[in-house]
Amino acid sequence: MVTGNYKLQLFDPRTGGFMPSSPGLGMHVEIRDPDDKIILSRVYSSEGRFTFTSHTPGEHVICLYSNSTKWFSGSQLRVHFDIQVGEHAIDYANVAQKEKLTELQLRVRQLLDQVDQIAKEQNYQRYREERFRQTSDSTNQRVLWWSISQIGILVGMGFWQMRHLKSFFEAKKLV
Repeated sequence: MVTGNYKLQLFDPRTGGFMPSSPGLGMHVEIRDPDDKIILSRVYSSEGRFTFTSHTPGEHVICLYSNSTKWFSGSQLRVHFDIQVGEHAIDYANVAQKEKLTELQLRVRQLLDQVDQIAKEQNYQRYREERFRQTSDSTNQRVLWWSISQIGILVGMGFWQMRHLKSFFEAKKLV
């Protein structure tokens, strides 16, 4: 689970500072997974939060687009952006209120979520280690065959040079 908090501010040249909230200013958020499929594509107000759950490991792309018509007028736009991933993205106070959990039950839920997150991280690290091992084995095999090829070429060239020199000296009757 990934949660993003953002806030847009437009520069006000009259005051020389950034306005806390601009009317009509909004943001389009687009999120793509590692397979380049769109997970989320929505228009939000100038300040808010978005949440999405990813089911595939890897690099996700988050694109933020402003709908400001003042974009090309030379004005400045400031974006505050905060991303929370995993168990940090869950609002446990809200969960306790919705499910009417006691403090002990809430703590157990947090610990279970942390254990789940650790297990997911271990699985991801195993996946990365397996991919690295495959890449390393493939590279080592290619280096081995390249070395064998070089040795074969050098032995062949040495044999050819010895025969060529022998036939040269025989032709010149030096041997």
